Amino acid sequence: MAGACLLVFLAPCAAADAATFAEPPRVEIAGDWVVRVLPGTFDVAGNKVAVVNAVELRVEPAVLVRVRDEKHDSLPLFNQAAAPWAMGVKLRSLATTETTAADMLVPESLALKSGPGDAPRYTAGKDYAFEPRWATAGRLPEGIPEGAPVWIDYDCGWGRLDAIVVARDGAVTLRQGTPHNATPLPPAAAPDRERTLARVWVPGRTARLTPENLYPIVEERYTEPPRDGLPPASKLLPKTWAKLHSGEPLHVLAWGDSVTAGGEASDVAHRYQNRFAALLGECFPKAKIRLTTAGWGGRNTDSFLAEPPGAEFNFDRAVIEPRPDLIVMEFVNDAWMTPPVVEEKYSYLLRRFHAIGAEWLILTPHFVRPDWMGAPSARVEADPRPYVEGLRKFAAAHHVALADAALRWGHLLKEGIPYTTLLSNSINHPDDRGHELFAQALIAIFR
Repeated sequence: MAGACLLVFLAPCAAADAATFAEPPRVEIAGDWVVRVLPGTFDVAGNKVAVVNAVELRVEPAVLVRVRDEKHDSLPLFNQAAAPWAMGVKLRSLATTETTAADMLVPESLALKSGPGDAPRYTAGKDYAFEPRWATAGRLPEGIPEGAPVWIDYDCGWGRLDAIVVARDGAVTLRQGTPHNATPLPPAAAPDRERTLARVWVPGRTARLTPENLYPIVEERYTEPPRDGLPPASKLLPKTWAKLHSGEPLHVLAWGDSVTAGGEASDVAHRYQNRFAALLGECFPKAKIRLTTAGWGGRNTDSFLAEPPGAEFNFDRAVIEPRPDLIVMEFVNDAWMTPPVVEEKYSYLLRRFHAIGAEWLILTPHFVRPDWMGAPSARVEADPRPYVEGLRKFAAAHHVALADAALRWGHLLKEGIPYTTLLSNSINHPDDRGHELFAQALIAIFR
């Protein structure tokens, strides 16, 4: 149900203005599966296009994936004490890089069978148990025999990120994205003749659209706040700054948790620290950078400090004894800390780093599942975690370099991107795009 739109082409405008909408797009819900684009004027490939009349666009409901006869050679015992995504076997259409996609299974559709097709069904609660939110299933001790193959039927939803696009010729259309269980990609616009005005986020089991599903684009990319003088690294990381310019060897140590260990970058080159090192090399052609990593999945700074001498991840062995020139630190697993705790614990780290002459560059963490960071929904711009507040206060008070990646994650809302679509495991591990946000936050300290 697309309405007509009248367009007026005005004088070309400067390309530099294209990153920000002078007049943010206005989009509203017009029905269960209908969105309405309200009149406005937008820059499209250097021309101002005025949409005079409102345009209504039909959005297709969420994709329902019907899986039949998914064979598993055997089932583990259902483990009620495990994390919900690890209580049993993962349903494959909902398995992410490490976990499962929550709230996408249609629980009443689940059927475990002794064979394909119309084979006899097992009984939930007697033969097997399952976790309905996280789509895992396991056998019960007196139920499905150990080692017995099982065939599983189920329905589940996959999310989709659609785009509302205005073309240079005046057409306003809705372009469907490609469904995925964790990281759906939005469809691209042709920059020489189109512009994306907004995106419509359709999670896997959406019953109808609400304003929560609408992501109008206010700014197409993050812009560093204006600053005076040389880049922050020149004052906060003077020894690193000097070595980058002189060509003296520079040892950079990335210290962190599972994200620093690589999760869930597609390869080593796309890990944030490797991208950062590559960007440093581009900015400082004389630089001789050696990058090492001390990343320990599922752990935090206390974990390193608690390890016994000689252990692989003992703090002294992993961080101090290599005597790096620059320590880049990322610990989303420290996000339990309040500002006073940050002050206490990180002051100790700072003293240890000063003792070996190392400089310190702290990353604020990426966004994780909304319920894990105290956010009411995925539509969050300002990071609500006290830990992030504590990092900013600590860095300012102690003149420690801070790469504020959390600002870039919050800015995704203005870019029309639900940040949760950058989480490869649907919980807390960023994909390549998320790692790139870290890398850009780090290199901004040097530019």
